[in-house]
Amino acid sequence: MTEGPLFAGPALRRLRKREGLTQAAMAARLSISPSYLNLIERNQRPLSARVVVQVVDRFDFDPRTLREDEAIGGIDGLARRLSDERFFDLGIDRDEVAEFLASAPQAAAAFARLFDNAGVGRDQTDEPLQAARREIDRWRNHFADLDAAAEALSDELRLSRADIGSALTERLREKHQLSVRILPQEVMMGAARRLDLHARQLQMSEMLDPASRNFQIAMQLAELEQSGAIDALGEGAQLADESARQLFDRHLKGYFAAALLMPYSRFLRACEATGYDLQVLMRRFGVGFEQLAHRLTTLQRVGQRGLPFFMARIDRAGQFSKVFTGASGTSMLNDVSSCPLWIPHLAFERAGQWCTQLVNLHGSGASAAHWFMIARTVQGNVSDGSARFVVALGLEKRLAGDLAQARGLLLRDEDAQMIGPGCGACHVPDCLQRSLPPRGAKLHFDRTIHGITPFSFG
Repeated sequence: MTEGPLFAGPALRRLRKREGLTQAAMAARLSISPSYLNLIERNQRPLSARVVVQVVDRFDFDPRTLREDEAIGGIDGLARRLSDERFFDLGIDRDEVAEFLASAPQAAAAFARLFDNAGVGRDQTDEPLQAARREIDRWRNHFADLDAAAEALSDELRLSRADIGSALTERLREKHQLSVRILPQEVMMGAARRLDLHARQLQMSEMLDPASRNFQIAMQLAELEQSGAIDALGEGAQLADESARQLFDRHLKGYFAAALLMPYSRFLRACEATGYDLQVLMRRFGVGFEQLAHRLTTLQRVGQRGLPFFMARIDRAGQFSKVFTGASGTSMLNDVSSCPLWIPHLAFERAGQWCTQLVNLHGSGASAAHWFMIARTVQGNVSDGSARFVVALGLEKRLAGDLAQARGLLLRDEDAQMIGPGCGACHVPDCLQRSLPPRGAKLHFDRTIHGITPFSFG
């Protein structure tokens, strides 16, 4: 998979006007024809690599600003905002979103900023989490420098599944003079990991399974060895809220830890060789399903891309505690709750089993995709046998045919389960699972008819 074409006409037009140039004058400086520049400015032609180089060279220009849409998460980020229930009656589909962003990126950015700052319908206590998630979305959950650093350290340590735990422990001992000590849960007092600099120990709870133990050591290495790179990313995010900054910081440390345990090139080769067989990958890299699912959303290295998965972690109430859309473009994970017909809810009843489902999201527009879902329970940070969360992985159906978990399944569109974005934002009519009417919908009442569903609405 390759990078999509770069359409940046409005950004180039603003640069030209800032320099006080006519199209003919700017075209001459870029060594292209005025008619070609006109097409570029109207987003009817993408910028070629040669033109980008010319813009940077002739105008001392930062090429990152050409992709100004990334500040709001691109088409995916704008689509998620416009899928809010307040806009449902407008029937805005993905094609219209793309047209809006291409033709008026500054107006789209203004809308996104206003939407994000409004906080309508949200408990303000979760705003730091939302702010951190928006920053992760802006990067599409791919941090190339951290990936490269983790891969280099993995090569240096010669990590393999046979000795990964001892190699990480030895790194702590040799480079940082820290030993690893496993302590009873009553001593740890609810902590999974604790750094005791006085005793020169990284202390960990006895309740951590081996995969979680390795991940916690890798997290500590991220804090000790990548603090400069992580701080730079945090400063670049310009998150005003300190809690949001700390949440983003924690995500980056977890990102490095996952990249260290599953180094990019070797991990992608294993994915492609096994058909993304989740069970094989978990065994081969010594990780849990949640760690694996997170890593699968990050495979976006230029020239070396993996499949565009999205991932969510859900509790029994249908609330999302983790959401990573990666490069998937999905609009399934917009609300604070989820549809009870979605497979993660059934997965709670089938602890430890792989559950699959083909779904179609209602109201996602003319270009709606069908999604292949894989869900399984996870235990959180402790291995006491309780199923606390379900992790769900999603991939567009058109890309899922060769997955190991899809073998033997027909994956026909007509068999897809129609789901909505949670009852409060869902306008699927006559749904037997409906618990609430859609917010803002006008309810209909008829004294002569009692429907099979509790709410009738326009």
